[in-house]
Amino acid sequence: MAVDRLLPTDEARDLIGLTRDVADKVLAPIVDEHEKTGTYPAGVFATLGEAGLLSLPYPEEWGGGGQPYEVYLQVLEEIAARWAAVAVAVSVHSLACHPLMTFGTEEQKQRWLPEMLGGATVGAYSLSEPQAGSDAAALVCKASTVDGGYRVTGSKAWITHGGIADFYNLFARTGEGSKGISCFLVPKDTAGLSFGKPEEKMGLHAVPTTSAYYDNAFVPAERRIGAEGQGLQIAFSALDSGRLGIAAVAVGLAQAALDEAVAYAQERTAFGRKIIDHQGLGFLLADMAAAVDSARATYLDAARRRDAGQPYSRNASVAKLVATDAAMKVTTDAVQVLGGYGYTRDFRVERYMREAKITQIFEGTNQIQRLVISRHLAG
Repeated sequence: MAVDRLLPTDEARDLIGLTRDVADKVLAPIVDEHEKTGTYPAGVFATLGEAGLLSLPYPEEWGGGGQPYEVYLQVLEEIAARWAAVAVAVSVHSLACHPLMTFGTEEQKQRWLPEMLGGATVGAYSLSEPQAGSDAAALVCKASTVDGGYRVTGSKAWITHGGIADFYNLFARTGEGSKGISCFLVPKDTAGLSFGKPEEKMGLHAVPTTSAYYDNAFVPAERRIGAEGQGLQIAFSALDSGRLGIAAVAVGLAQAALDEAVAYAQERTAFGRKIIDHQGLGFLLADMAAAVDSARATYLDAARRRDAGQPYSRNASVAKLVATDAAMKVTTDAVQVLGGYGYTRDFRVERYMREAKITQIFEGTNQIQRLVISRHLAG
């Protein structure tokens, strides 16, 4: 069921229409097979790039779409409603463009940004390490100063699009403490950079998540983004936007599960009536719909604050928390609506439930979101 959206401009309405057309014709017909087999959808991201859907919230002068975050997130939700793994990778690509756009020099932006925002190259974000996830300041991957640049040694973990992306935002230690971390833009063909085998995940099978290994890899000084020691500031400035991306993905996933459950409840009969007409089921579906609508409202509120130049960090954490918890509950309830059929892989709600879980974990676990929110309340 297409969501009836309140969009600010005719251009935005046309963009949502384009997104639905691409998602229905390109993504929906192949998602089940690729998720079942765990095979990468070659060509899909090039198609999204050609349609202008990979870098919508960035300025047109650099090759972006010039769209407000309010609109970009609704595009992301539409993609997620067809294929969550692809939507996550689109969100991560947008996140990976943020450091260069926000902290890069004019020369760096002129050199690399147009192809990144135009969709010619797809990016990934490598902040986490095996022993440093939520505690990003504890990372140990080291970038040592040498003539002309840095030699990087260490490992990174949980990289969406790892091994396939064209460039990687690397956060590595150049000094001591939380102010001893720097940001680098690393191309995929860097000598000394290699990737582990894809993680065997619960969901999002079609887009790989890997570790990365830096073995004395040389990164030219011109590829450092921002000043030495500015890495965590850069990383955290991007994460608020990234959390909104995951909130939108979670809402798209929940909407898809709700739609499947409603369609099933309108077809299946019990005791001589459609099961949607039984109050117990009808009320469950009503609660699912309320959860989806409420979650959408939280991410749109945060996005509008971002677009207006207002503080939105707390709102982003609220949106991520509310939307991903809602996705977990709604997808679980969708399985319940379908009963035994929902527990089989013949129906998509089983996959939706598995995919929803990760949204509560990445871009900061929901426990971290509660910590962020509580610190804002404490002033």
